[in-house]
Amino acid sequence: MRLKYRSSFRGHSLSNFQNMDPNKTGHASDQSDGDMASVMGFSGFGKKARTFDLDAIFEQTRRTAIERSQQVLEGRQKEETGENSQQRDRPPAPAPRRKKESSSSSDSDSELIGPPVPKQSTGLDEDDDLVGPPLPPGYRGSTADVEEDDDDEDVQDDDDDNPLKKIPDTHEITLQHGCKSVSALALDPSGARLVTGGYDFDVRFWDFAGMDAALNAFRTIQPCECHQIRSLQYSITGDVILVVSGNAQAKVLDRDGFPVMECPKGDQYIVDMANTKGHTAMLNSGCWHPKIKDEFMTCSNDGTVRTWDLSSDKKHKMCFKPRSLQGKKVTPTCCTYSRDGKLVAAGCQDGSIQIWDRNLSVHTKFHCRQAHDPGTDPSCLTFSYDGKVLASRGGDDTLKTWDIRNFKKPLNVATGLSTFFPMTDCCFSPDDKLLVTGTSVKKDQGNGKLVFFDRATFQKVYEIEVTNASVVRCLWHPKLNQIMVGTGNGLAKVYYDPVKSHRGAMLCVVKSKRKERQAETLTQDYIITPHALPMFREARQRSTKKQLEKDRLDPLKSHKPEPPVTGPGRGGRVAAHGGTLSSFIVKNIALDKTDDSNPRQAILRHAKEASENPYWVAPAYSKTQPDAIFQEEEESDEEADKEPEWKKRKI
Repeated sequence: MRLKYRSSFRGHSLSNFQNMDPNKTGHASDQSDGDMASVMGFSGFGKKARTFDLDAIFEQTRRTAIERSQQVLEGRQKEETGENSQQRDRPPAPAPRRKKESSSSSDSDSELIGPPVPKQSTGLDEDDDLVGPPLPPGYRGSTADVEEDDDDEDVQDDDDDNPLKKIPDTHEITLQHGCKSVSALALDPSGARLVTGGYDFDVRFWDFAGMDAALNAFRTIQPCECHQIRSLQYSITGDVILVVSGNAQAKVLDRDGFPVMECPKGDQYIVDMANTKGHTAMLNSGCWHPKIKDEFMTCSNDGTVRTWDLSSDKKHKMCFKPRSLQGKKVTPTCCTYSRDGKLVAAGCQDGSIQIWDRNLSVHTKFHCRQAHDPGTDPSCLTFSYDGKVLASRGGDDTLKTWDIRNFKKPLNVATGLSTFFPMTDCCFSPDDKLLVTGTSVKKDQGNGKLVFFDRATFQKVYEIEVTNASVVRCLWHPKLNQIMVGTGNGLAKVYYDPVKSHRGAMLCVVKSKRKERQAETLTQDYIITPHALPMFREARQRSTKKQLEKDRLDPLKSHKPEPPVTGPGRGGRVAAHGGTLSSFIVKNIALDKTDDSNPRQAILRHAKEASENPYWVAPAYSKTQPDAIFQEEEESDEEADKEPEWKKRKI
């Protein structure tokens, strides 16, 4: 219908235009305009529109505005010069002058086009040309105000340059992980979820946006059964988590804790560890690649550092083998990638730090043999955000920084930082000006501290007393500007500043605790046996005949006897009549020719020989056997006579 209507309209309009006389502009044109207005919904169809030159209009408006502004400014300057001359001759009268100024300004503002132009101050020269938009009405151009603004800016710049002002330590929250040490911490790149792992084999998930003031974890799992959690880390995309535990197989979980991948275990009987598909001993550390989302790295007590691909769970990607100065195998205790992902660094048990090119696993690119004391396990390696400095936390109670371009001597050394855990770590501040690490203490002998060092001077500039236990893990998130700390007594603390920090812990502290419903409190006291509910009952077979037929086919359930052995033997069994010498020997090797039908006679057969030649029992007690003391017969007879009559009768 719509197409037919348009075609009819088009034919009608064309016929009208064809039948129109160009010389007649009277009733015919009015009739055609009426028809068009009724059909199209508007009038004036066919009239020529008026054209405008916008550039010329804008140019004329700009010139007019400039001329009027100049006239207004000249008039105001003349008024100000006249008022200044009158002020010199007579005392000022402030109230009437303000009214006059306001009236004059209102008169002049009526002529001004655009925003009002304020009076020029005495601090600025009158001959200066105005550049840019007009000054605001409350502006004072005195040099003193300019100096004050400069001072404020200098103070603000000083605050920005002072790294201590950026430490978020004004507020803290405490997350109860468990009773044992928190040995692993991980925060996703967006800062929404925190994951903690400990010596109690548990991995707990904390959601800052979903928690309330009760600060409870929303999930607890044991991904590695009875193995301690040694390291946790989110990938660069935040969708998977690397779990490194005390066993030989690293695991990858998704954001909700469900398994995604498990690394294979290698063959421990192969001498060259590069020829086996995985680790053969306990893992020590692991981390994700900073640029490639599917690649991660682990190091183990089998003396290798291996890289893995998330898409391939059959074998490792590359294998790096640290070596001592004599060329012997060395155990790596920690590993990390450089910020650009091109270098692989490992700290070893002999105190050395060895760095390889990620694509060349044969020879080290940089190495320092005496980085820490031999025999003390380096617990952490981390690169600065600019990628120029490497920080190492050693088991010799030191913290050192290195320039890998000059790797023979450390840039700075801090001593006296006690550590009792093989995973005590260190980290750089988001602005790369501070270096943070934790200290360990013995039980009831002080408080564990979080120590801050200036990266340039390596002076201890600040410290935080965390708790009366060791500080094991520390993490400074660059987006949230919040510090996460794992302690030796099962606590995970989060330090933040409401002004300097963002989101994170501040999302959950403002929420009130959820009130428990009465229905929930009542149902908690009931104990429901699992098989009493229909959902837990095992489904019954509709027909027992089919189940019996299935059991009959199962050799275990039907107790099917083993078939007789045919041939020389099969499955560890030897045939009764083997044709080989070995089968005959095996058949007759355990045959007993004696007839032991009566067990008592069989034992008493050896009684005479045992009494004449004691070999098994008597010699064992020959040194400790007491001397036998026998009572004389006379004394025993006299005592028997003295016994009362009722005892004798009883006997």
